[in-house]
Amino acid sequence: MITNYFRLVYSSLKRKKLRSWLTLVGILIGIAAVISLISLGDGIRGAVLAQFDLLNADVLTVRAEGIQQGPPGTGVTAPLKKYYVKDIEKINGVELAMGRIIEDAQVFYNGHSDFTYVGSFPTEGEKNALLKIADIEVAKGSMLDQSDTFQIVIGDDFTHSDIFGKAVELREELKIKDKKFKVKGIMKKKGSFIVDHTIIMNEDMARELYGNEDDYDIIAAKVSPGVEMKQVEEKIEDYLRDERHVDKGDEDFIVESPEEALRSLDSTLFGIQVFLYLIAAISILVGGIGIANTMYTSVLERTKDIGIMKSIGAKNSQILSMFLVESGMLGLVGGFLGAVIGTSTALGLAKLGNSYLGENLIAVNISLQLIALTLLFSFIIGVISGITPAIKASRLNPVEALRFTK
Repeated sequence: MITNYFRLVYSSLKRKKLRSWLTLVGILIGIAAVISLISLGDGIRGAVLAQFDLLNADVLTVRAEGIQQGPPGTGVTAPLKKYYVKDIEKINGVELAMGRIIEDAQVFYNGHSDFTYVGSFPTEGEKNALLKIADIEVAKGSMLDQSDTFQIVIGDDFTHSDIFGKAVELREELKIKDKKFKVKGIMKKKGSFIVDHTIIMNEDMARELYGNEDDYDIIAAKVSPGVEMKQVEEKIEDYLRDERHVDKGDEDFIVESPEEALRSLDSTLFGIQVFLYLIAAISILVGGIGIANTMYTSVLERTKDIGIMKSIGAKNSQILSMFLVESGMLGLVGGFLGAVIGTSTALGLAKLGNSYLGENLIAVNISLQLIALTLLFSFIIGVISGITPAIKASRLNPVEALRFTK
């Protein structure tokens, strides 16, 4: 019996090839959007969160609030003062504190230019400890010394030819703000754009280059082993409120742990994903309406056929089942094609994005469970869209159906 239903459905769809394909477009676009957006969205979300997973778990970051349209410190009216670092380092539970200047920079080399960030490295303090808190490891050459002025350490990204037309090597010169800087070291690849695409120079040189006398864009505080991070965070907040003369709830600064930064970022990314899912859901709804419209037309065109089937003994339930199978098949075929196109689109966009970024940052997360669920969902949408037309077809009076003329 089921085989006969499929044969009838197949012959019906074959006779109406153009209309069937046009009907499939709506559900196809919807499913393709769902597969590509969810797979690509999950991949991008994972890639972005992975960048922050590389941050030290025992380091608190302090920054002043501002219009964040660039590096920390952008749009800030009350920047962090230099003396805050020494004061924060004296707080019980803080093992080490360091301040950093982070600025935008246009870098020139080999007739090409690139926009990146310049981060300062303190000229005071124990170098190895500062390297640890700043999460910096040098793979080639050496780290900056206090006396190094026009020397820099670059991220691993600059050793690839796709940025400046050729790879930057040790002792090569890069130009920043019309001044030449010699590459003293190359940082170890971290797989993070935060580290891999940054240039490090000594703090004194950064202050001279950017005209910054005694402010910091960010302060990092390493929490002592065995000390609860939340307690240290509250102590730093109390100190900054007193120092900046602000009440609790009116803070013009932020003290964050890596976990808090991750939660905030994850929440934002999830909100974007939900918005994309809603767009995809609208596409599927439009596709369902298209199937319903096609099924109504099909009932109208096959009224006489239904009358003949009923006159030779076909039951209402059989007519109903035939139309439901047809609408379900339309949804399923559209879902299958949409899954193929959506998967291909996600993989293609990820490859394009990684090619542009020069890294394998975007890993598409294609789930077989997701594909199976979307196929089931497209079949159900097809069946639901065909229920009303199928009921109408099953209730047709065979005599009136045989007399029907278009």
